[in-house]
Amino acid sequence: MVLALWLWLRLWPPERATWALSPFFISGCCAGAAAVWRRDRSLAKDQQLQELVAPAVTALGFELWGVEYITRGREVLLRIYIDHEEGIDVDDCAAVSRQVSALLDVEDPIQSEYILEVSSPGMDRPLFTLDQFTRYRGEQVKLKLRTPYEGRRNFSGRLSGVEGDEVVLVVGEEEYLLPIELIDKAHVVPQFERPAGDKDKGKPA
Repeated sequence: MVLALWLWLRLWPPERATWALSPFFISGCCAGAAAVWRRDRSLAKDQQLQELVAPAVTALGFELWGVEYITRGREVLLRIYIDHEEGIDVDDCAAVSRQVSALLDVEDPIQSEYILEVSSPGMDRPLFTLDQFTRYRGEQVKLKLRTPYEGRRNFSGRLSGVEGDEVVLVVGEEEYLLPIELIDKAHVVPQFERPAGDKDKGKPA
C-alpha cells in the first residue's frame, strides 16, 4: 500500500494558520440504484474509519470532528477533521497524521492506494452529527440531500435547531424538518461583518 501525503492550508481560527497533511458502465434504471448503493457503502466506510481512528485522535487531546471517505475513480481520499478549543495548527495535524498513518498501516482498512488529509474544520466547517447541528444553532448553513425532498436537494438557510433525528432549517418563510440520514453534506456559511466606515460605500451621495 502506498500512502500519499499532501500539504495544504486552511485558516481557523483566523489568528492561527492551520495546515492539513494528506496527500463500470451503468445505464438505464440501474444507475440510480447503483448510485444509492455506492453512497451507502461510502457511509458505512466513513463509520468504520471513524470508529477506528477516534481513539487515536482523542488520545492526543483532540476532538475528532468528522471523517470523509471519498472515492474518485481509482483514487481514494481519507479526510479527517480534528478540533480543539485552542485551535489547530500544523504541528497538531502532523501529530495526528503520524498516529493515524501508523494505525492504518497495522489495521489496513483501505485496500488500495489512498491520500490521507488531516485538517481543522475551518471557518466553513462541515457538520456531521445531530450534536454538531445543535451546537451551531442560529448559524447560516448550506446542505445537500442524498435524495430530493419536496423536489429539491440543495438548501441554504438558518439552522433553527434539532428535533428528534431531524434538522430544522429555516429558508425564507419556510421551515423544513430534514432527517439526518437524508443529509449528504452540510457546512456552516461564514458571516463577515462589514467595516463600520464601509456601510454606505459605493452608494451615490
